[in-house]
Amino acid sequence: MPLAAGTQLGRYEIRSKLGAGGMGEVYLARDIEIGRDVAVKVISSNFSEDKERLQRFQQEASAAGALNHPNILSIYDIGKHDGSPYVVSELLEGETLRAKVSGTALSPRRAIDYALQIAHGLAAAHEKGIIHRDLKPDNVFITKDGRVKILDFGLAKLTQVDGNQTDIPTRRVDTDPGVLMGTVGYMSPEQLKGRVLDQRSDIFSFGAILYEMISGRRAFHGESSAETMSAILREDPPELSDTNQRISPALQRLVNHCLEKNPEERFHSASDLAFALEAISGSASSVDKTISAALPPLKSHNRERLIWITIVAVLLISAIALVLANSRRATDPAQTMRFFITPTEQGSFISPLISPDGRRLVIIGNASGKTQLWVRSLDSLTAQPLAGTDNAAYPFWSPDSRSVAFFAGGKLKRIDVTGGPPQNVCDTGAGAGGAWSRDGVIAFAPDTASSLYRVSANGGVSTPLTALDLPQAEVSHKYPQFLPDGKHFLYLAQNAQTENTAIYVGILDSKERTLVLKTRSKAAYIPEGYLLFLRDRTLMAQSFDADKLRLTGEPVPVADQVGFNAVLGFANFSVSENGILAYMSGSITGGQPVLFDRSGKSLGPVGPPGDYFNIYLAPDEKRAAASISSSQSGARDIWLLDVARGTPTRFTFDPAEDFLPIWSPDGSRIV
Repeated sequence: MPLAAGTQLGRYEIRSKLGAGGMGEVYLARDIEIGRDVAVKVISSNFSEDKERLQRFQQEASAAGALNHPNILSIYDIGKHDGSPYVVSELLEGETLRAKVSGTALSPRRAIDYALQIAHGLAAAHEKGIIHRDLKPDNVFITKDGRVKILDFGLAKLTQVDGNQTDIPTRRVDTDPGVLMGTVGYMSPEQLKGRVLDQRSDIFSFGAILYEMISGRRAFHGESSAETMSAILREDPPELSDTNQRISPALQRLVNHCLEKNPEERFHSASDLAFALEAISGSASSVDKTISAALPPLKSHNRERLIWITIVAVLLISAIALVLANSRRATDPAQTMRFFITPTEQGSFISPLISPDGRRLVIIGNASGKTQLWVRSLDSLTAQPLAGTDNAAYPFWSPDSRSVAFFAGGKLKRIDVTGGPPQNVCDTGAGAGGAWSRDGVIAFAPDTASSLYRVSANGGVSTPLTALDLPQAEVSHKYPQFLPDGKHFLYLAQNAQTENTAIYVGILDSKERTLVLKTRSKAAYIPEGYLLFLRDRTLMAQSFDADKLRLTGEPVPVADQVGFNAVLGFANFSVSENGILAYMSGSITGGQPVLFDRSGKSLGPVGPPGDYFNIYLAPDEKRAAASISSSQSGARDIWLLDVARGTPTRFTFDPAEDFLPIWSPDGSRIV
């Protein structure tokens, strides 16, 4: 029964009814003791007899009450009235996001502003171990002054977190297969399947909300709940640029990243998501803004000799970009020089590696089926092959920029870039990166599943340099780089638990090491005092004290969509000692499939660029099945491509490697 005006609930006096929700009614009330208006949500008496609903209501109060964040509805009090529980919260004036959108797209700037506030609220909740599980436009409130408040943690699942971040006991909310908790149009695939959830489920729901704010329509919407669930599990929403031409590619990629079917391929935390949104919001007013304008100021005593990196976008198939920012006085604006290296006589190529002096580039080129190293001077229009470097892998420069070391034929070799035969340094495996110090010491990874070794650059027997921490599930040490003192070196320690993969600093003649940061890719040091590393395919720069071996300040984005192999932890970039950056964007191993007719005439591309390993046309030639690698996890799944429209649809979802799709003769099944 609705409460009449004047009803007393403890110290709260009911004034009027504001509305009703799924579990109770909401009233405007007055806190008599401190003289402020509040909102009171009362669960109805028949619901209070339902233990499950009562538990959900109490969970909402406990979860939200543990949070104190400007983007989350504040809970003041909980109590009971005539056997019915109630919760007291701040009173908001405004409207829900559902009412504000209502089929109309918001401007990109307004959508990003709201999205950033939602992300900050989610990050605060996730840090307390609280997952919302029912994030939707109806549960996001926009106040009259433009502040965003996340409402209704009634479906929140309290998870155990490290440390004493909250004193609320962990409660389990069972979600069995076939029992759905949440709102179908915004639920993650794993939520629909009744699987154990983590914070990435909220990130999927967030992506659906952001998509709707930008496009004015739902990301997943069918005529029935079953059709909507099928769309969430198997289909990708239309590209945002189809409905709003003002959408930047970076924002499109961010939304797609949130809406990945596999949680492993989404942002791993709301904090990372917020960081990415901040990077986009900083450039929303100008598409052509140079990256250097967004970089933090360096130490004042370094500004006279500032050498920094500015970036241009790079396409995998067509070009490698090199961007140089020359030394300038503090009063001079940062300048960007751009030019492209096109695949001509060297055919396709990978792994651009800039020399320490910034004057040459070595690449792995493939021409006429033969893979070898090619060297190009930056003042030349052509690249020259290095004879004797057949099947070379993981090249790295000598400190004087005169020689290149590489792995081939079970040997670590070195060769002078001006010519001459290669020299054997030592026996090894296929390799996984190396570094050459000014004292003539080479640190290298003999293969992709070992620790680091050391050897004299003049040749000899290699000896162990690092040791895997096997009890902590380390599986490899890779991609070393010496720091300026020639004694300390960076390296990537890959872990079977990918969240523990990290960059460490080791030291010659010692087993001691220092953790620098957790990241899944290699890192590179710039003598000006910065460390470069990847965060979800975005190249970041952060101040690094090479003496104290620690990061300082906040990281800033430098380049987007840098090539990355998640399985190997390899990021496709390199940097010289004087601040010249070379990198390839897009896929390391992929490209874009193109359809040809039987006469050899190109009919245009089929599907977007990606990490394609196998492609097979269906018997009716209307579809193609492809094995595509995730840019984040590296695992391969089968996708179906519509030949006419070029749209991909994910076909397999398991975490195993799925490849070599073969069609049945009638096109109804795939092996």
